[in-house]
Amino acid sequence: MSFDTQKVRREPFRAVLGFTFRHWARQPGQVAWVAGVTIIGTLAELFTPLYAGRLVDAVASGRDGTQAALWALAAMMVLAVITVFGRHFAYIGITTMTLRTMRDVAQEAFARLQRFSTDWHANNFAGSTVRKITRGMWALDLLSDTILIALLPSLVILFGMTALLAWHWPVMGLVVALGALAYIGLTLALSLRFVAPASRLGNAWDTRLGGALADAITCNPVVKAYGAERREDLRLAAVIVKWSRRTERAWVRGTWSGTGQLMVLLLLRAAVIGLVIWLWLNGQASAGDVAFVLTAYTVVHGYLRDVGQHVHNLQRSVNDMEELVWMHDLPYGVPDRKGAVEMAVTAGEIAFEDVTFHYGGHHDPLYRDFSLTIRGGEKVGLVGRSGSGKTTFVKLVQRLYDVTAGRIAIDGQDIADVTQDSLRRQIAIVQQEPVLFHRSLAENIAYGRPGASQAQIEQAAELANAHDFIMRLPKGYATLVGERGIKLSGGERQRVALARAFLADAPILILDEATSSLDSESEALIQQAIERLMEGRTTIVIAHRLSTVRAMDHILVFDRGRVVEEGPHEALLAREDGAYRALFEKQVSELAKGLAA
Repeated sequence: MSFDTQKVRREPFRAVLGFTFRHWARQPGQVAWVAGVTIIGTLAELFTPLYAGRLVDAVASGRDGTQAALWALAAMMVLAVITVFGRHFAYIGITTMTLRTMRDVAQEAFARLQRFSTDWHANNFAGSTVRKITRGMWALDLLSDTILIALLPSLVILFGMTALLAWHWPVMGLVVALGALAYIGLTLALSLRFVAPASRLGNAWDTRLGGALADAITCNPVVKAYGAERREDLRLAAVIVKWSRRTERAWVRGTWSGTGQLMVLLLLRAAVIGLVIWLWLNGQASAGDVAFVLTAYTVVHGYLRDVGQHVHNLQRSVNDMEELVWMHDLPYGVPDRKGAVEMAVTAGEIAFEDVTFHYGGHHDPLYRDFSLTIRGGEKVGLVGRSGSGKTTFVKLVQRLYDVTAGRIAIDGQDIADVTQDSLRRQIAIVQQEPVLFHRSLAENIAYGRPGASQAQIEQAAELANAHDFIMRLPKGYATLVGERGIKLSGGERQRVALARAFLADAPILILDEATSSLDSESEALIQQAIERLMEGRTTIVIAHRLSTVRAMDHILVFDRGRVVEEGPHEALLAREDGAYRALFEKQVSELAKGLAA
């Protein structure tokens, strides 16, 4: 399921309707049932005015028309029952159909979001993204109802009643047909050219509003820390003002559009009533015929009036679904290659072979013809100034980005030729700022190994020096940690992340300065756990404090995407003009100044 992104922007109706119809095609029998019973119920309503006219003629003829009147009444009642049950089964059917479609759309949108690039997630508000999906889901519900339950019977009535009137009086059919076409044409023009652009802009600001709310709520601890509640109130107020102005313009345009449509209906009503009276005066229509025309026009008028609202709903639902459809068009940041296989890691050797890489939008590459090998089981520290390429190195190992040229291999397997989930199952990561789900501690620890037993979870926690603090909590391993683990201290979150890495038991381990910004007691417990975790694994440590890499087998000093020095701590420190020594002495000097202060 893929579309042209620019086409979605240029032709939203075609893109959104195509997206919807493709989902309908997954359940053709259900769609056919809903459409079929809707048409049957509508056709019954279509013939009701005809029998109403016959009833009036029968009554006008006196007692001689009693039997005809009873037959007409019976026919009207049968048609009414068919209409009621037709609508009933249509609503039941579309409920099932729409819920299935909404379920599929939500699941597919979520699946795509999970696979979008790291850059995409960094550049989009989570709140805005959630708003796009939920708004699009409910718009799909409105769109399905509008097309199958509203517009379809409207079209059946308009075409059927026009044909029925034309069969009796061609000129009457012509008047109704021209009036209906003028009304529908005006409605479409106003909705697409006048209301839709304003609605699209209103939706864009609705998305921004959702993002602003989520951003402020997520960062509430920072807001409280700086007493910035009033500042955030003002910031949100500015967004709300712009949102309300754009939304008001869309709603006002909708009101003007509705007024214009009603004026056309008034003109059509005057034409139909005037024409049928003229036919009656000229002896071309009986009293029953007049009743038939007036009843028929009342039905047509009701459906035409509703068509305006249906087209408005159609336009609104298309606008609300645009961003969801656009998200479905976005390519994955790093897709699995066709024929990708499962990765199997034994030794854990990592090799960069003539790798060239640059970030999108950057002219100059960060890495150019970069080659490096980390032997299986080796413990390697990455050091260097910010922006030197350390973090990019581990992101490339995880294949969060694809290299521009060259290849990265693990145990001789090109990581671009294996499935990403199998690659990442071989790598355990402990980040500088560990992210926890708002779930229980047991669920967070077991995330790297779904289905792990409670005993295995507790064993991993003990290895990470986390078991004792967990058992002191009121609910133990069932304790919910809060959004992003906010209920835990930094050291506690770090130990939970280490327990997760222990339980994952991956052959490759990546540590992003897991002991920074911690108190001495927590640091000692975590350092002890890390030493246990590194045993027997290929380990890459991104070090901001050089004291943490002293025990590494090998240290790589990065500068602007190149390894300018490498070797063990003591050897690098012995180089008088070395980059590593300069970094080390600078940190020692800064530490001494801090202690003196």
